[in-house]
Amino acid sequence: MNDPTQPCASMLLIGASRGIGHAMAAEFLRRGWEVVGTVRGQGRTPLHDLADTHPGRLEVESLDITQAGQILALRERLAQRRFDVLFVNAGTANRERDHTMAQVRDEEFARVMATNALGPMRALEILGALLGPAGLAGVMSSGQGSVANNEQGGRDLYRASKAALNMLMRCHAARHAGSPRSLLLLAPGWIRTELGGGDAPFTLEQTLPDIAQRILDTRGKPGLHYLDRMGRTVPW
Repeated sequence: MNDPTQPCASMLLIGASRGIGHAMAAEFLRRGWEVVGTVRGQGRTPLHDLADTHPGRLEVESLDITQAGQILALRERLAQRRFDVLFVNAGTANRERDHTMAQVRDEEFARVMATNALGPMRALEILGALLGPAGLAGVMSSGQGSVANNEQGGRDLYRASKAALNMLMRCHAARHAGSPRSLLLLAPGWIRTELGGGDAPFTLEQTLPDIAQRILDTRGKPGLHYLDRMGRTVPW
């Protein structure tokens, strides 16, 4: 927990309505942080329920990361704030997971790429103005985005979208070489959520302490890091 005489560390968490994002918000609140979390749309979500139990420490904002105008509007609403961590968790899976590129519909390709690659990097770059000069900017990647590790194939579109995210993050890192900020691509593993499915071997309760610790341990280490939740480097 934080020293009560010191300002609380703060996180801007993009994509926190449910699943890993919601659990991340709860874990960082447990560790004494203040969190601004975003949800898509205006409806009530589990994040709103969590905010009710943490008044003054969790704020809920609305954001669709596929809409550039909404990202810019969020930056304006939070313009007077500075965060220690900016983390983009938002993502999706394609509906027909085993389809090859010959089978994937054009609109589905565009939706998954916009949600998993373009949207997260656009959010990270636009909202980076709200991050402290030595803060951490992270995005939720996947081990399935590793080109080197892909020996089984399958889930072609999802893999491609996460590999694209990794490349865009590497481009961002190259443009900002020498910056004191830490950049993190986090591969959390296969977790039992609505996105991960019921066959996943790990629960949120098992994995969230490691995910949070990985973010905390990477703070203060400038440069780009592609890590799994145990801190192991994932091959590109």
